[in-house]
Amino acid sequence: MNNPARKTKRRRGQSAVVLCALFACLFVLIVLNLAIGDENIGLWDVLKSLAGQGDAGVRFLVMEFRMPRILLAVLAGGALSIAGVVAQFLMKNPLAAPDTLGITGGAGLGAVIVTVLFSQQSPLLLTGAAFSGSVLAAILVYLLAYRNGISPVRLALVGIAVNAFCHSGIQLLISRGSPNVNSALIWLNGSLWGRGWQDVLPLFIWCCLVIPPIWLAAKPLDIIKSGDGIAVGLGIRLERTRFLLLAGAVLLTAAAVTAVGTIGFIGLMAPHIARKLAGAETKILIPVAALVGGIVLLIADAAGRGLVPPLEIPAGLIAAVIGGPYFIYLLRREEHKKRRHA
Repeated sequence: MNNPARKTKRRRGQSAVVLCALFACLFVLIVLNLAIGDENIGLWDVLKSLAGQGDAGVRFLVMEFRMPRILLAVLAGGALSIAGVVAQFLMKNPLAAPDTLGITGGAGLGAVIVTVLFSQQSPLLLTGAAFSGSVLAAILVYLLAYRNGISPVRLALVGIAVNAFCHSGIQLLISRGSPNVNSALIWLNGSLWGRGWQDVLPLFIWCCLVIPPIWLAAKPLDIIKSGDGIAVGLGIRLERTRFLLLAGAVLLTAAAVTAVGTIGFIGLMAPHIARKLAGAETKILIPVAALVGGIVLLIADAAGRGLVPPLEIPAGLIAAVIGGPYFIYLLRREEHKKRRHA
């Protein structure tokens, strides 16, 4: 007879091993990305630069040019992944992602409006427009989907409709032939090119503010998964919890998309990979998904820089190349499950 306490202890031990392995993998990738570029740097020189020692020129290249881009990839990938975990929970759909909530489309529309319609725009204006667009789109989705509570199916359908509307607006603005259309397209494809510490700090602050409350909601989340009736019986306020989780997913996605542009599939892939590695317990799933998302986006950015130098492929396109087949695999797996249970 299995001992539940022993099983829990074993599962937590396995989760700790997974987390340590992911942290080690992330550290190795960060060091390699700091070393490899247009001008390769020795690993020992990279480590000395991280310690504040070594050649001043190498240290400047590592800390001022490469490190911000790498940290931004890790933070954005982690934020999108956690938003994906929340989206899949809210919609009770393993194929859900932040895009399904309409947030990405809203951010894209806001950024393109500023980029295409204004010949001169400051980075602050672009950031504000993208963030405002994503929040307004999320509010619209919530208002349209709310009917005596939030239905997962209604939330998904309204989110997809709002996202499609935003993308139609984006295409209309791009078709105007504005001289700024190229910069708009680069942003829409999701690129970390030219990013600096000024882009890292706002995203870091948003992650510090939003991720801890989501992680603290892990236990109520696991109870709600058991059924709404059980959750209500244990005193959990369903609508309040769902609203706060939706707000957290919106803020994380808005902050990430504002920083790096629209990058799809990270929020879809990372939660699934995390579940395979560490199980479905939300308290473990959230940090594992964040690490997986950071690693995937870091690999996508490195591949975009290294595949056809000196040209740079936007990280969003590489993520789509990786994520597209994975999405088809998930779709076929869900269809197979339905046939098996029919």
